[in-house]
Amino acid sequence: MWLSKRDPDAPTEILNWRLWYGVFVFGLMGAARGLDEGLTGTTASLKSYSTTFGLKDPSLSKSEQADRLSNITSMVQMGSILGALVAFYLTDKIGRLWATRELCLVWICGTAIYLSAASTGHIGMVYAGRFIMGVGIGQTTVVAPTYLAEVAPRFVRGLCVCMFSGSVYFGIMLGYFSVWGSSLHISNTSQMQWVVPNLLHIYFAGIIALLSCFATESPRWLVKVDKQEKAMNNLSKLRNLPTDHWYVQSELMDINDQLNREKEATLGSKWFGPLKELVMLPSNRYRLMLSAMTQILGQWSGANSITIYAPEYFAMMGTTGSSEKLFATAIFGVVKFVSSMICAFFLIDYIGRKKSLVSGITIQFVSMLYMAIFLVIDTGVSNEEDVQTKSEKSAAIGAIVMIYVSGFGWALGWNSVQYLINSEIYPLRLRAIGGSFAMTFHFVNQYGNSKAVPEMFLTLTTGGTMFFFAAVTLLGLAWVYFFLPELSGKSLEAIDAVFDLPWTVIGRKGKDLTVGVGSVVEAVGEKGGMDNVEHVTDNDRKV
Repeated sequence: MWLSKRDPDAPTEILNWRLWYGVFVFGLMGAARGLDEGLTGTTASLKSYSTTFGLKDPSLSKSEQADRLSNITSMVQMGSILGALVAFYLTDKIGRLWATRELCLVWICGTAIYLSAASTGHIGMVYAGRFIMGVGIGQTTVVAPTYLAEVAPRFVRGLCVCMFSGSVYFGIMLGYFSVWGSSLHISNTSQMQWVVPNLLHIYFAGIIALLSCFATESPRWLVKVDKQEKAMNNLSKLRNLPTDHWYVQSELMDINDQLNREKEATLGSKWFGPLKELVMLPSNRYRLMLSAMTQILGQWSGANSITIYAPEYFAMMGTTGSSEKLFATAIFGVVKFVSSMICAFFLIDYIGRKKSLVSGITIQFVSMLYMAIFLVIDTGVSNEEDVQTKSEKSAAIGAIVMIYVSGFGWALGWNSVQYLINSEIYPLRLRAIGGSFAMTFHFVNQYGNSKAVPEMFLTLTTGGTMFFFAAVTLLGLAWVYFFLPELSGKSLEAIDAVFDLPWTVIGRKGKDLTVGVGSVVEAVGEKGGMDNVEHVTDNDRKV
């Protein structure tokens, strides 16, 4: 019923179990990042872990302790940079399914090395294992969103890709609760206190690799490697329609049309041809700008630092006691997971990407600003010996609530859009390399963020750090209004038309280009006037 309201021409069969199975398998890969973010900071707060690897070593200065923690935390980001870089080659070379199995193997091997450090206590094994884990985890951010965007019908593409971002918080939530549970039931003198929660990495990698054996390969990738018959059969399976059905034939025709146009516009057939296209063509440079800015503004808005260092944030806001901080952190994971699901099912396709992002950023800005003002006024809140007045306690409770509110805003805004936008803005020939660039840039910024935040809390005032995050969210709000186009309801092939507009109007006029499956832009006026755009509609394609 919902689909018929959004796309009355689409057969109801296109929403079927084969599609949802593929969405489940590839969406579940988001848990790779989520598990690491949920486990790393909370694991470091366990006595068994911090004692073994010297995170509370009295012989080290506070700066050296912070540096060691940031090294452990950021090692996965460093590996993820390499993973995201190689992912575009592997994804295009061996396909979306085999790339999934390969990354799961790397992920498991890295985790095994990391957990082996429990018996040796060598910090070097922690670094090496987490780096190799990162190579596998980094690939998930390219492989999964690419597959999800390629197999999803256009009116549920937001929902499908957001299953990946939702799984990030599913992983975070599981990571938080597993560490909290192990802190209660496993002795802090046993290495198993931190090893048991981190086994989740191996469980998830194994499950995803096994489930991928029953998933359907992306028809768009098959077209790209010139396996036309296989592509048609796979598209027929995913849409649950006969191969000669008009919807299947129309979609296949659009995929081939776009690929043929891309081949005509290619700047070389060598391996560096797509790279030249990515940087030489104005429309692709705009896409690169969107990828870069979503990562810069999203990563430096402060939300990821709260996710990774959640126990420390709750301590700053007045939550004391190891168990209490871990429990508050676990509830924080629940809030983010539920928020991401609300966004995926009810908002991202219904109200659009841009409105969801604006709403999320606004919520995040208000919460960050409150926390910044609170930390400036009540400088002794994290000191257990200080006695708070009634009004100070109320303000502290409000600050703790704002941590949860900021998580809701992040899940609604940047976290959902950063994967979705980058998976749908690039044409088929450049989708893998464009997504690889975006996620490489993502992990570079996340690495810098995870390294910088512990030092920022030492060199800046805590309130000053939060004011910095609030300023970045406000800047992001302005950027979204002027530069980010609304792409909901458009097929992947029709999205190209948006980027044929002059760059000055793409962000504000792109949504007016209401073209769907089979739509192409024949001409765009020199001044970007929308009256000069000719459309080929769905009904034209059926005829």
